[in-house]
Amino acid sequence: MLDLIIRGADVIDGTGASRRQSDIGIRDGRIATIGAVDESATRVIDADGLVVAPGVVDIHTHYDAQVLWDPAVTPSPFHGVTTVIGGNCGFTIAPIEPSEVDYLTRMLSRVEGMPLESLLAGVSYDWRSFGEYLDHIDNTLAINAGFLVGHCAIRRVAMGQDAVGNAASPEQIDAMRRILGESLSAGGLGFSSSHAATHNDGNGDPVPSRSATFEEMIALAEVTGEYPGTTLEFIPAVGSFDENHMALMANMSRAANRPLNWNVLIPSAQRADAAWNMLRASDYAAERGGKVLALTLPDVMRTHLTLKAGFLFDALPGWSKPMALGVDEKIALLRQPAERKRLYDGAMSPEAGVMRGIARWEHMTIIETFSPANIGLAGRMVGDIAAERDQEPFDAFCEISIADDLQTVFMPPLPGDDQETWELRRDIWRDPRSVIGASDAGAHLDMLSTFNFSTSMLQACRERNLLPLEEAIHYLTDQPARIYGLRDRGRVQQGWWADLMIFDEDQVGPGPISWRKDLPAGAGRLYGEAVGVEHVLANGVEIVRRNELTGENGGTLLRSGRDTDTVTID
Repeated sequence: MLDLIIRGADVIDGTGASRRQSDIGIRDGRIATIGAVDESATRVIDADGLVVAPGVVDIHTHYDAQVLWDPAVTPSPFHGVTTVIGGNCGFTIAPIEPSEVDYLTRMLSRVEGMPLESLLAGVSYDWRSFGEYLDHIDNTLAINAGFLVGHCAIRRVAMGQDAVGNAASPEQIDAMRRILGESLSAGGLGFSSSHAATHNDGNGDPVPSRSATFEEMIALAEVTGEYPGTTLEFIPAVGSFDENHMALMANMSRAANRPLNWNVLIPSAQRADAAWNMLRASDYAAERGGKVLALTLPDVMRTHLTLKAGFLFDALPGWSKPMALGVDEKIALLRQPAERKRLYDGAMSPEAGVMRGIARWEHMTIIETFSPANIGLAGRMVGDIAAERDQEPFDAFCEISIADDLQTVFMPPLPGDDQETWELRRDIWRDPRSVIGASDAGAHLDMLSTFNFSTSMLQACRERNLLPLEEAIHYLTDQPARIYGLRDRGRVQQGWWADLMIFDEDQVGPGPISWRKDLPAGAGRLYGEAVGVEHVLANGVEIVRRNELTGENGGTLLRSGRDTDTVTID
């Protein structure tokens, strides 16, 4: 007897092949048969008029902490996601030593926009090694989840306070190599790191990985290649597509004999040449025996910014230390004319480079306010309010935010929602030098809603006539699964795990975004469910039914080698 039959669906298998109407029989978590199913089953889902496709594979999340209090890692499964990869950008909560708990907690809150009070209340640190962390969450998951090993945690364990701002000694590099090897042997899916200028710790200093020499990076990549089923993920410095960073990524890939994906490529028709230029990193690596892929977000980057969090603003010259201050100290600083002018001058300076785009104060739209003084400002632009008040836009921006104790939510201009940019995105999806991802789900909880990237992409493909549904599904499922070597996942195929999404192709899309206070210690986050997603299954277990969790935990903790095949650059 089968556990489940899905009857009468249009089956899209994830390979890009044309759909076919079929039944699907599931037994013991795997797809037992595809075609006309005559066996009886414990349960039947009538999928007439619906599409069955592989579950979405999201290879860039930061669910390392959230998984401890939310084993369904919502809202990702509502958008058809059945597999997530965490531990990206060099940021993990393991390995850990008691002396480093405070630093890593505050760093994670600062750099990944997770409420500090939630991390303090929700992360117990009942582990030391990476393997102990994996054991702690094993058998608790609603969806499949695997985790990379973060460079910053490794550096703090090996170097302590010396990890910030200092190059490692040969002995310290050896210690990091040992710690990374132990973590990969325990099931870590690979090594992640960052040189991004936007990544600063709780003190406003560059995170530990930013002090790593190229020699250290390559030495750790080499260790990664010694363990089966592993991979590499990296964020180069903003604007760093010079030969030095292209050489670093190529050499890391070659040292590990693994593909490396870098974060993040955000195309814009106004700067199409820049997008194609960034893809040169793949050509450069290929010419030198490596394999480098651009991780690209398949949607408009809708960014919510606050001075309380300070993320992105802290990448402006002279802003990193002020943005690391507490709310009261930050307000006191912003009230000082000399300090306000210093911040303004830094934001407007040539050194701001590409980050100067977020300092267009007059074009900021106010999304949400909190104080009586700001009633009626939501939905308006700072420039218009400044003109009414006879203020400079930056002064109006600061005063509005101060009145809200820095909680005012601003949105910078949204480039990229035009047809030309959508068609550029499509062309980049089709380029073998890219892979879709970059949701950042679980991070920047008051800033990003890109957790809905999969349903947003499917809606755009339908409404803008970008590409066939079969092709879109391939880019969301099979392609990332093959890059990460996920064994028997990413396709609707006999014998493979039954990770499936069942949806109405004429309706599928993201639902409205709202603020939801459901984090530990009463903190809130941006949240949104989906439209048109009827059922989501992980390993044959229905975990979502029409935007409701079933309460079943069907997920698997993915460990390298056991659940992943080795993907080499050959």
